[in-house]
Amino acid sequence: MDIREIQNLLPHRYPFLLIDRVVEIVPGQKITAFKNVTINEPFFNGHFPGHPVMPGVLILEALAQASAILAYKSENMDPSQKVTYLMGVDGARFRKPVVPGDRVQLLIEVLRHKGAVWKTKGTATVDGVKVAEGEFLATVVDKDAGAEESAAS
Repeated sequence: MDIREIQNLLPHRYPFLLIDRVVEIVPGQKITAFKNVTINEPFFNGHFPGHPVMPGVLILEALAQASAILAYKSENMDPSQKVTYLMGVDGARFRKPVVPGDRVQLLIEVLRHKGAVWKTKGTATVDGVKVAEGEFLATVVDKDAGAEESAAS
């Protein structure tokens, strides 16, 4: 999948779209995607001046976005009607800094899937070295459901 196909699935846009390419999808099982990290990323202005390091939470967000793509493609969901919400992250670990010039490989494996809820394990690597990992819990809901719940409050 190229960036246009990714944008057709995810609602995220620059500077928050953190997936550049998807190279493998096995529906219901796994996905492999990439994030190319450049010095032009807006977060490097403040994280950290003179010593640019990609924030760990954004690496986790990239993994969560890859998880959402896997859910959409596994269930043939219509992204104009559905949205994926992250419910939790467990066991997040950061092993090595990600810096400009790195190509982060994002591997997501499904641990459990029941109804609208997905539990996945995500691993981020650079040049074969693990840089971050975590388990993600997410749900896919109708876009209108969130608006209805907010209006009822």
